[in-house]
Amino acid sequence: MVSGLLSLPQERVDQLLATYARAVARRRRQFYLVLAVLALLATVAGRYGEVDLAYLLQHFSNFTSYFGRILPTLTFTHFAADMADWYWNLSGWLKLLVDTILIAYLGTLIGTLGAFATAFLTAQNTAPNPYLLFAVKRFHEFCRTVPDIVFALLFVAAFGLGPLPGILAIGIHSLGTLGKLFTEVVENIDMKPVEGVRSTGGNFVETVRFAVVPQVLANFASYALLRFEINVRSGTVIGFVGAGGIGQDLFVAIRKFYYTDVSAILLMIIVTVVLFDLISERIRHHLARLESDR
Repeated sequence: MVSGLLSLPQERVDQLLATYARAVARRRRQFYLVLAVLALLATVAGRYGEVDLAYLLQHFSNFTSYFGRILPTLTFTHFAADMADWYWNLSGWLKLLVDTILIAYLGTLIGTLGAFATAFLTAQNTAPNPYLLFAVKRFHEFCRTVPDIVFALLFVAAFGLGPLPGILAIGIHSLGTLGKLFTEVVENIDMKPVEGVRSTGGNFVETVRFAVVPQVLANFASYALLRFEINVRSGTVIGFVGAGGIGQDLFVAIRKFYYTDVSAILLMIIVTVVLFDLISERIRHHLARLESDR
């Protein structure tokens, strides 16, 4: 039987193997070079950042022992009483936790609406004016570059303690972050529907309404849900500066060394974040299926 495989001369086979070996060696050298550069940069950063591994290892036990101090003493025989003593302020903490969730929700809503209104102005394929594109992009960069806790400090100084500074801080920071994400989604749409609407004389608003929004709505919703998860965590942190929510009580418990209160509040926050993560994950997967079936 005659083989159908192409037979190459041995000299040609040796040339191909040698070329392959050189390519592999070149890729290996590139890999080791990049690894060496990263190691050098990490060393330099650690040196100038005053990272002392010996000091870290020497005092690491203080970090682990703190978790031992914040854990409550629970016994099997008095479990109910121990739990009641651990969560002695459950109703008050739950109210503050709901406040944190509402702060995150309103802040996310403000940021989502703002990003939705401005994303079409900053996308290269839909922007009606290059100067407007430049200005709105710089606005997005400002909103997401300034940390939300800095915004919270500024708004606390302006409006006083309470949820309003937290809502505004989360809303502005979310606007900047979602604005960039929404812009990237718009820039990756199929332009054929856009060209079709424009060819019929549609203006900017009509083009966005009928040709762009149907393509990006599912991704916008997915990113907004992801941002809401992040903002539930951020809502706790900005509470440290008096911007409302359960973060205020957590900060007081840490400062006054109320160890069991710290663990009780942290556990409530962790459970809340996990629940929202599971719920939003299911919603995002459902939206992704709808987008793939479209």
